[in-house]
Amino acid sequence: MHSALSHPRLMDCRRMFLRDYEVFINIGVHEHEKKGEQRVLINVQLFVPLDLSTPVADKLEEVVDYDFMRETIARRVAKGHIHLQETLCDDVARAMLEHPRVRAVGVSTEKPDVYPDCHSVGIEVFMMKDA
Repeated sequence: MHSALSHPRLMDCRRMFLRDYEVFINIGVHEHEKKGEQRVLINVQLFVPLDLSTPVADKLEEVVDYDFMRETIARRVAKGHIHLQETLCDDVARAMLEHPRVRAVGVSTEKPDVYPDCHSVGIEVFMMKDA
């Protein structure tokens, strides 16, 4: 996702982020994963053009609210079982791009409790609206 930061269409953007948002969800393809929730960490980066996110009157409605990121994730998680982290990342990213001010989004998910010998396993995706 770091290479996306140098994309010319993002040079005039503010980057907002939500880091390590912890959710407990039913996710996975294995039978034991379908019987209970797993801890998943979700990270989101939103790229919003400066002309759409630079407050003049110091008002919340002049920017993208952080609650938008959390609420978008909560809506997707509430839909029920997800087999793949790829599906979760893609769904969250597409939903974030529906916001009229958001130009691009990066989403990553991590399952930190899958293997005892590593920190986590995860997926990242980056999406940008067409010019």
